[in-house]
Amino acid sequence: MKIVVCVKQVPDSAAKVTVENGKVTWGDAPLVINPWDEFAVEAALRQKEALGGTVTAVTIGGEGTKDALKHALAMGADDAILVNDPALGTLDTQAVAQLLAAAIKKIGGVEMVFFGRQAIDGDSGIVPAQTARLLGWPSLTLASVIQAEAGAVRVERSTEEGRQIVKAKLPAVLSVAKDYGEPRYPSFMGIRKAQRAEIPTLALADLGIPAPAAVVTWPEVMNLPARDVKCEIIGGTPEEAANALVDKLIAEKVL
Repeated sequence: MKIVVCVKQVPDSAAKVTVENGKVTWGDAPLVINPWDEFAVEAALRQKEALGGTVTAVTIGGEGTKDALKHALAMGADDAILVNDPALGTLDTQAVAQLLAAAIKKIGGVEMVFFGRQAIDGDSGIVPAQTARLLGWPSLTLASVIQAEAGAVRVERSTEEGRQIVKAKLPAVLSVAKDYGEPRYPSFMGIRKAQRAEIPTLALADLGIPAPAAVVTWPEVMNLPARDVKCEIIGGTPEEAANALVDKLIAEKVL
């Protein structure tokens, strides 16, 4: 079985993201693989272990984004592909989906495509469904249990209301929820292999598509307004503290 896992490189979740001169910056904080995508890599590797085949990691970006691909390789992916072209400008989710769908078609013979549930920078969570639509494949999102066999896949989805069971024929696109299971750590040998790996680049000419234009743009980006937050600790016995708290809530017209 040929499996593709789509990953993204994002600022570390501990980074302090601000806006300077109208541009988003995270200072000297490192860029890392999107944490949600580690669950997608884990799901892809488990399917490979159960069914055989290969796992190819794919991402979009410049040379620096290869680190996300190397993380997937260190976890156990067989190979990786970078989609990059000087003609690419600002990309929205639809443009990203067009590039990923073209790359998946270029790879050929893919039966399962895995995504994390969302990226921690954009937080849209819609690229998996958009990619599936462009491919004409079923979209199975928020997967917490995945069982594939005989050209079909059965998925348990984690929703706010509980678990939902859905089935579809392969090929299919899946996004993976945190409930799927803890991602494995990259092994020492995997890290060494990833560092030596040759990662090919696909340009727009290789994909056979023009540069996709962003439909959604951000005309302005700004920092959130500063909040003046004050904290007051009420002392005394529990009864005294409760009475004082009620008096303050009434004074502030909360009650």
